[in-house]
Amino acid sequence: MSLYSNILAAIAAGTIAMAGPAMAAQKPTVVLVHGAFAESNSWNGVIKDLEADGYPVVGAANPLRGVASDAAYVSSILAGIKGPVVLVGHSYGGQVISGAANGHENVKALVFVSAFAPDTGESAIDLTGKFPGSTLAPTLAAPVDLPGGGHDLYIDQAKFPAQFAADVPSRTARLMAVIQRPVAEAALKEGAGEPAWKKVPSFFVYGDADKNIPPPALAWMAKRAGSKGTVVVKGASHVVMVSHPNAVAHLIEKAASTTSK
Repeated sequence: MSLYSNILAAIAAGTIAMAGPAMAAQKPTVVLVHGAFAESNSWNGVIKDLEADGYPVVGAANPLRGVASDAAYVSSILAGIKGPVVLVGHSYGGQVISGAANGHENVKALVFVSAFAPDTGESAIDLTGKFPGSTLAPTLAAPVDLPGGGHDLYIDQAKFPAQFAADVPSRTARLMAVIQRPVAEAALKEGAGEPAWKKVPSFFVYGDADKNIPPPALAWMAKRAGSKGTVVVKGASHVVMVSHPNAVAHLIEKAASTTSK
């Protein structure tokens, strides 16, 4: 039997877990869930810091198709991780982790990074409009028709740096604009299910110059969730994890410390 066949057989038998989570006996595994108009490499700086401090990390590729279906996908990743988990979500990814953590007793903390923390029935659009200040809508490009109906949304590449990543070096922001991943319009309108933040300790970090989600909305959600630690980064944009990875990683490690209590 080939090495590849042996590996497949071991996975089927449940004797091999994911490479990162296998280290979870030492420190909790950090699972990172990106949001709309971003992708997993937006966590690169955070991952560098976490791995340097000995944390196993998994970057989940968020499908961005719908709140319930995306949460189910992330939940399937969590099911393959042994040991404690700190689940982290950026922007729309906050809605996803709020649902994905349900049913997983090993999820010991949630970290919301410039992220939505919805209650049952609330959508991203509902929460964005709860307070004035978001300038996202006028920067969106023409919706892209999907084969099965509905639309995908992108931020206009020319407007992306100023809207999404104003405190990121311009070259990096332009690259982010090109490789941005679209979100289904329906996902932003979909109401959330029962939120895990009602029973799992939650932490929040965001910038006070966020143009996608108004900072007052982020502050309100953090207070409502009973945040165990809130960090507001002065001058930071919506992608605070790109521009200030150290601050984000530090809060994640603080959240991780709750797993040992």
